[in-house]
Amino acid sequence: MFEFHISKVASMKADILSGLTVSLALVPEAVAFAFVAGVHPLVGLYAAAMVGMITAVLGGRPGMISGATGALAVVMVALVAQHGVEYLFATVVLMGVIQITAGTLHLGKYIRMVPHQVMLGFVNGLAIVIFLAQLGQFKVTDGAGVTSWMTGNQLYLMIGLVALAMAVIHFLPKITEIIPAPLAAILAVTAVVLGLGLDTRSVGDMASIAGGLPDFHIPMVPLNLETLMIILPYAFILAAIGLIESLLTLTVIDEITDTRGRGNKECVAQGVANVATGFFGGMGGCAMIGQSMINVNSGGRGRLSGISAAAFLMIFILFASSLIEMIPLAALTGVMMMVVLGTFEWSSFRILNRIPRSDAFVLILVSGVTVVTDLAIAVVVGVIVSALVYAWGNATRITARIGENASGGKVYEIQGPLFFGSAQSFRDLFDPENDPDDVVVDFQLSRVADHSGLEAVDALAERYSRRNKTLHLIHLSPECRKLLHRAKDMVEVNVVEDPEYHVATDKLG
Repeated sequence: MFEFHISKVASMKADILSGLTVSLALVPEAVAFAFVAGVHPLVGLYAAAMVGMITAVLGGRPGMISGATGALAVVMVALVAQHGVEYLFATVVLMGVIQITAGTLHLGKYIRMVPHQVMLGFVNGLAIVIFLAQLGQFKVTDGAGVTSWMTGNQLYLMIGLVALAMAVIHFLPKITEIIPAPLAAILAVTAVVLGLGLDTRSVGDMASIAGGLPDFHIPMVPLNLETLMIILPYAFILAAIGLIESLLTLTVIDEITDTRGRGNKECVAQGVANVATGFFGGMGGCAMIGQSMINVNSGGRGRLSGISAAAFLMIFILFASSLIEMIPLAALTGVMMMVVLGTFEWSSFRILNRIPRSDAFVLILVSGVTVVTDLAIAVVVGVIVSALVYAWGNATRITARIGENASGGKVYEIQGPLFFGSAQSFRDLFDPENDPDDVVVDFQLSRVADHSGLEAVDALAERYSRRNKTLHLIHLSPECRKLLHRAKDMVEVNVVEDPEYHVATDKLG
């Protein structure tokens, strides 16, 4: 019992400290994403705090961090520019309703349809996106608004401080694990900058994060069909991106922690969080793989870590903005650079020559599309390409072993799935013109998978019927027998040997 209490105390300590670390890294990202979306920094900070808190309490993946993200911000910018921030708040509310509906309908389970090579591409692509985002910290803007790369001592100082943060994160765990390494890195770099009076940019140079508690606010938009037509397309896109990124992040954290989250519960939690955020002046959000990696690597495993991160963020906004604004951006850049190194699947380089070329192509394709466009498009493209590759591969695998039965009739033993991709190959297996008058087609080692397969069987029966030849179809499932039309009278039923499976066909609708 004593050991149990010690374990619980240690777990709570790890969750709180990792939550503090995450909250410090959340500040500049939330501000940056607010700028991308074209809204006030507090809109991004409120979203990070509220979405993070609600999903931590209600979500299906303890230890996962949610907040304002760049993937959503790049979609929001056009809406805000054309219609204003009030339409954004209304869109976020509708986005949340769609996500709640998806979770209620148990659509989260379809994340299992994402192949492993797409997952690897997703992780690698996001690592590259996070890395590219950090490069912006190495740029400066002059009084005329012209942005350019740092040079000279300013650049060397930035690189040195980033390297210091990365070194602390890398080496500290080998010495002690009393304090999370990313938090120690932030404190160390801040102490060096303040102690030596170094001239480098801080969080306060981006924007002030001081503010009060968010107020309940019904979006000031006309409640009519025209408004719905404006916000509905954005809401669907944002809901899809948010759920895809959240569910894929959930899967990544599952693999790291060797546990299993609940996808449908996470969908509902994300929806509830976005509905609440839209009514309290936030820009909405979803799971953040970078912050989630920081949390997990810092020892955060329970719900308390996400709750702590959100709570600390609100404390910063309300009471400690002046202290947080003193943190050098170099410290947070160093933390995110280590996230990049930890997120990228370096093993994918080793396996590229060992896996099928099609899988290697999909992996690289998803990584590239993630960087060039956005996560949702990349995942959809990856799944479609993987499905087409699989369908093409199976289309060429249907074969027939040909023999004779005791009465001298010809027997075709079909092997491989019969579906839309293999229907033509199935047709080419037969020679009705030269076959004997009695032909048997055995489906014991095959499966009729869809409506196209059923039509192929019916068409085959018609080809033999036109030549007045007898066709016997054996070992078809009861459902196949029920759905066939022209070939129904040719099916021979064996209730012991016939298979049991369902055919995916529009006639079942």
